[in-house]
Amino acid sequence: MTRLSTAVRGLVTTLATLLAVTAAPTAAQAKPEPKAPKDFVALRSMDPTIVQEMRYFTPHNFVGERIDGYRQPLCILTRPAAEALHKAQKRLLRQGYTLKVYDCYRPQRAVDHFVRWAEDLDDEAMKDEFYPNVDKTRLFADGYIAEKSGHSRGSTMDLTIVRLPAIPTRPYVPGEPLVPCFAAQAERFPDNSVDMGTGFDCFDPLSHTLDPRIQGEQRTNRLLLKSTLEALGFVNLAEEWWHYTFKPEPYPDTYFDFPVSRKSLTRR
Repeated sequence: MTRLSTAVRGLVTTLATLLAVTAAPTAAQAKPEPKAPKDFVALRSMDPTIVQEMRYFTPHNFVGERIDGYRQPLCILTRPAAEALHKAQKRLLRQGYTLKVYDCYRPQRAVDHFVRWAEDLDDEAMKDEFYPNVDKTRLFADGYIAEKSGHSRGSTMDLTIVRLPAIPTRPYVPGEPLVPCFAAQAERFPDNSVDMGTGFDCFDPLSHTLDPRIQGEQRTNRLLLKSTLEALGFVNLAEEWWHYTFKPEPYPDTYFDFPVSRKSLTRR
């Protein structure tokens, strides 16, 4: 073999190696995002009258920034859960109220974001509002943060009741003064919800649905939400007045990770 042939062969081998190395990341980057199963729907398509204030799409949450996986401010649920919620809405509309959802399906990557935040003990930017009386080292032990969430199965939602006509809640301004989530309604961050005794995602025993310290109008409001939903197959998480799961769940053992976006619901 001539020296020229050897040189050409070496050049071809080098180029082939470079192409293989550069092609691998490109192929990895092109990996399609997971899609929702066909029986997941946008709540708005089932009931456009339910108010949606998707907190994890905004920085107004206990982390203080938009949460991973929330591409659009959209409530996605399994069809049976959405249909049951539509029935609950019809009952409340007749009484002069509307439902409002804060969160619905939650991808596993969002839960992972919560876990990373909880492990960073130096990040307490939102403590004064969401967990003023809880040491951050206790978030896992006290059950406020977990590595898995029922929301990722698609039939769990966080929600409240708003008296009609519903006046939109003003946007949160990052850096504005924070007020404890269990302060009087007139003092804490404005929310067009009826007074439930605490704000949404308040890490405090006062958020327990039947905490005996919650009385009067606040207790009446919690029980209205509870009785309306439980009559239609929803089960409340006793530690969170806003947290309900429709039973039976279509996916009781599956934790999905498709992004919260309309694209996740499109079929190929």
